[in-house]
Amino acid sequence: MGTAPAAGFSEREFYLREFRGRTLLLVHEKGDVALVAGVLDALAAGGGRAVVASPDETVLRGLGAMALVDPADPRLEGEAWRALSAASRIGVLLPKDGLAAAVRAVATRLGVFKLVWLDDGGGLRTVGGRREAFVHGEELAAFVRAPAEHLATQDRLALWREVSAMLEAGVPAVNVCAPTGLDAELFTYAGVGTLFTRDRYIRVRRLTIDDFDAASDLITRGVSEGYLAPRTSAQIDQVLAGGFGAFVEDRHLAGLGSLLPLGPEAGEVSCLYTLTRFLGEGIGPYLVDFACERAHAIGYQAVFACTTSDRVSAFFARNGFAPVAREELPAAKWDGYDPDRRRLVQCHRRSIPG
Repeated sequence: MGTAPAAGFSEREFYLREFRGRTLLLVHEKGDVALVAGVLDALAAGGGRAVVASPDETVLRGLGAMALVDPADPRLEGEAWRALSAASRIGVLLPKDGLAAAVRAVATRLGVFKLVWLDDGGGLRTVGGRREAFVHGEELAAFVRAPAEHLATQDRLALWREVSAMLEAGVPAVNVCAPTGLDAELFTYAGVGTLFTRDRYIRVRRLTIDDFDAASDLITRGVSEGYLAPRTSAQIDQVLAGGFGAFVEDRHLAGLGSLLPLGPEAGEVSCLYTLTRFLGEGIGPYLVDFACERAHAIGYQAVFACTTSDRVSAFFARNGFAPVAREELPAAKWDGYDPDRRRLVQCHRRSIPG
């Protein structure tokens, strides 16, 4: 029995579809434009639009922003809308002095859904040098209040303060990455920079059929990394039918799980997997809590979870599960189960209050 691939699924195409009909604001102060222009071409081909901002008109022209709008124009919103109806990207020439404040003003006036700031330093790094892939507004505010305690260096503190001000002003999301990493930041799960959001916007909900491509791809990733057991096509279908996901910005599938029936009184929290980019964001507990809420609604008295990983066993212990013998699970769990894996598996149980 083999693992079914996520047939025909492409991360890149998935994200391109998400940008269709939407407008992002891209800030590129200086430097090479070829790679960035290629990303904007891909956005345009997928139906996305871009407002490109820079203090250097040469950069704007190099990025293909032939139509320029005046950020000081009281009719900026209407002018930008009309210009974008004729071209996939337009330019905004901003002053070198007070660039960040000017960017913030344009972003809030146009109400863009995302602002992308290109900076050679890439994403935010905390003490120890770790790149933070996802930071919400309250976290960033704490970082800039006490930078020596939180940030790897303070040489980009002005940028982080401005990103914080943008979020407070109402910009929903800001990505900061190096120009060379723009494609990976926008069109892959892993990304290379930092995504800043105004709120800790993680929503857990049931998977819909439109989520199945991305969810199947995550299952395949989890199997290849050794975190998830291989599954047949039929088993994957069952997981998806009972599946739920944690979504950031209601579009980034950051993690998933499934609640599978183990008889009339119990279910199994199965296929629990979180993307590396979002580890540390509390997504795992959100997924477990959602599974237990569903189990309660169904009327289960308990949920079980199984893993061959000591790290995952520790996670279940932290989230209200107690270790149990394999024999305590309903017999349906072991129908067709790999005997070699069964000898290694660790089992856990969490009661569901009535």
